[in-house]
Amino acid sequence: MSPAKPPKHRQCGVQQVNERLTEQDPRLREKQLRIERECQRSIETGAAQRVWRKLVTLPIVVHVVYKTDDENISDAQIESQIAVLNADYRGTNPDRENVPDPWTSLAADPNVQFELADVTRTETERDSFGTGDTVKRTADGGIDPRPTTKFLNVWVCNLGEGLLGYAQFPGGPAKTDGVVILYTAFGTTGAAAAPFNLGRTATHEVGHFLNLRHIWGDKTDCSGSDQVSDTPKAQLPNYGTPTFPHITCNNGPNGDMFVNYMDYVDDVAMFMFTQGQAARINATLAGPRKKLAGL
Repeated sequence: MSPAKPPKHRQCGVQQVNERLTEQDPRLREKQLRIERECQRSIETGAAQRVWRKLVTLPIVVHVVYKTDDENISDAQIESQIAVLNADYRGTNPDRENVPDPWTSLAADPNVQFELADVTRTETERDSFGTGDTVKRTADGGIDPRPTTKFLNVWVCNLGEGLLGYAQFPGGPAKTDGVVILYTAFGTTGAAAAPFNLGRTATHEVGHFLNLRHIWGDKTDCSGSDQVSDTPKAQLPNYGTPTFPHITCNNGPNGDMFVNYMDYVDDVAMFMFTQGQAARINATLAGPRKKLAGL
């Protein structure tokens, strides 16, 4: 049965998925460490900046997997999500003006755009899907991806476990590479439901796909790091619509950058990537996502 209402708070399953994948393949952790070293080296040597100067277009295939009519979202809803991604990854989103003054100079244009290549529609007998990647397999009631070195595969379905979405970091298995989004948190029209009805779940999850981490570093003791120097340390994820400043981890006077796309606030409260995050995105496009970027 479809959920009567969206989850109360943002929650993404990227860490659960990454832990499962590293358990299944012990080599993945070392591969991701190597990707991290290459990412930092790309930023230091200027390779990331050279890519950043180009407008990179990522082709998207949206896989709609549905049991009910509501889950079979419209083309208009899909197109509205592509429009949000294009605004957020070019820094042209109108609500960028709401970035607090101390961070306006950090708000970045990653210089990435997205092009809808195709939409598939798959009727399923499953009531919902979890983080086990069953939605990505035809044999399990979902649909297999298009070639993942040529397309960013995005599955839209009734995602359970209280999740809005999840993604796979670079380096994982090709057969499950891509992003999964709850159908009520996709786009800005149709079945999209507040407080996750501005398309920012996809912005967040595509950020993970491009190797961005949560801004609190997935630790709860101020020791976590997202490997980006211009995002302040934060103790925990922020939810809802916080008031600026929200100070944790001795990060005053400006506090947590909860307006960042990689936090857990409601769609209406997130507005920006930083310059450091944009550099990391482009380092990923210059490295592990090079084929997808056509570079």
